Amino acid sequence: MTDAEQSGKVHFRYFDVIMALFVAILLISNLASTKITSLWLFTFDGGTILFPLSYIFGDILTEVYGYQRSRKVIWTGFGAALLMSLVLWIVQELPPAEGWPNQQAYESLLGFVPRIVLASLVAYFAGAFSNAYLMSKLKIRTKGKYLWVRTIGSTLLGEGIDTAIFCLIAFYGTMPDSLLISIIISNYIFKSGVEIVFTPLTYRIVGFLKKREQVDVFDTGISYNPFRYFVKE
Repeated sequence: MTDAEQSGKVHFRYFDVIMALFVAILLISNLASTKITSLWLFTFDGGTILFPLSYIFGDILTEVYGYQRSRKVIWTGFGAALLMSLVLWIVQELPPAEGWPNQQAYESLLGFVPRIVLASLVAYFAGAFSNAYLMSKLKIRTKGKYLWVRTIGSTLLGEGIDTAIFCLIAFYGTMPDSLLISIIISNYIFKSGVEIVFTPLTYRIVGFLKKREQVDVFDTGISYNPFRYFVKE
């Protein structure tokens, strides 16, 4: 029996809290991404301010609890993002109350835009699973050492895939190519930089959770198929 299978038989005190924070960050980031902003040398969507934290939480989940539980969290976030998009679309299509003047403003900020929704879901799926996969594999390869290599390396891959897919699907053809490239590069540098800056905090949280939860999962002998997201009990 693998460590991952054994971990499925115990109750973790902090796992649900981390999952809730992960999903909240994902949803808030999606809403904030409707605004394009500039800060110093960077041009990025508003969600970039918070979204890198989802990869930090993803690293923590995979490092402490293993790929299988991280996979469940990724799918939970995916379902929540899809539900949010559907609800916002339904509300958009409902007729506004007489005298309510903000229908156009709602559609501009929160309205259902198929490209944005598709970009967000596809980019999240590809980036989050790439991050978790590499994090898990590197832990086995390094025998649990060099956490900073795993967190930064997996983020560079996951954030790169996520950023490129989202920006290309969401914005290609709607703005000059030069601006699109600037957004992709700025997003990637900013997100990766946040991961590097937060590395000491990641170490502290990982150490705290491993000690309190009494778990340190190595994903040996598991399936990395992203569609097998139920942990064996």
